[in-house]
Amino acid sequence: MGIVLQVLLLVIGFCMLIKGADFFVEGTSAIARKFGIPQLVIGLTIVAMGTSAPEAAVSITAALKGSADITIGNIVGSNILNVLIILGVTSVLTVLSVARSTVRVEIPFMIGISVVLLVLGLDETVNLYDGILLIVLFLLYLAYLFRMAKKNPEEEDEVNRHIPVWKAFAGAAIGLVLIVFGSDVTVDAATAIAQFCGMSDRFIGLTIVALGTSLPELFTSVTAARKGNADIAIGNIVGSNIFNILFVVGLSALIVPIPFAPAFRFDTMVAIGAGVLLFLCCLKNHKLGRWAGCLMLVSYAAYFCAIL
Repeated sequence: MGIVLQVLLLVIGFCMLIKGADFFVEGTSAIARKFGIPQLVIGLTIVAMGTSAPEAAVSITAALKGSADITIGNIVGSNILNVLIILGVTSVLTVLSVARSTVRVEIPFMIGISVVLLVLGLDETVNLYDGILLIVLFLLYLAYLFRMAKKNPEEEDEVNRHIPVWKAFAGAAIGLVLIVFGSDVTVDAATAIAQFCGMSDRFIGLTIVALGTSLPELFTSVTAARKGNADIAIGNIVGSNIFNILFVVGLSALIVPIPFAPAFRFDTMVAIGAGVLLFLCCLKNHKLGRWAGCLMLVSYAAYFCAIL
């Protein structure tokens, strides 16, 4: 009966994270529009960060609770899953267009910071100074995004323009509360399930928790593909992966040193390989076709078998 309750709590935690991210993104986007912030800037920052809010909440909560393997496992596992499963599934549904800047700058940057994370973890700890480095790189990435936004101005849309300010703040606050409490429930339930089943925190973090916290990215990308807006899918995934490493791991390390078990070196190399595979698939035509999606799904199946 105990394990059934923990599984139920895990599902409830995931639901709180997903709805919380939804409310948070809608509320903060409406607030930003009230202050005249361009739609493109909102999309590049608030929405990308909002879909990564579950990873941030779960990883920071796990770090504070001493479940360090869930912290690193969640981030590395989410980044692998984002590329190989989410982009794999989405590109099987429809061919994805890839912006030139994404191929030239953002995907190589994602690969580069994954290598940085691997190097930082060689001493088996991501410490305070490592966290500062990651946050500095994150601020440089934000500066790049705002520069891109200024170079490519976009007219604001009418969505949420008439939402009252109090309702926007209330939505953002409710979303934040759901994310915080959802992360707490998720970490506790995942840890209990791992202990009951004899599974390591690493495996739970890399698979179950990573999948649960990646659901906003999955829903966003698949929905965009079904609605004919498939070109935003890759930007959303690449942006979320960058945010996961630089902000989530960086902020977690500023709060408490994060142990980086030697086993995670393999997982981080797989994350690097997934990024390289994405880059090579997009390089020639700036498109991600169905054959590439199938290759990504097969690659994830091989990785999953390797960590069983």
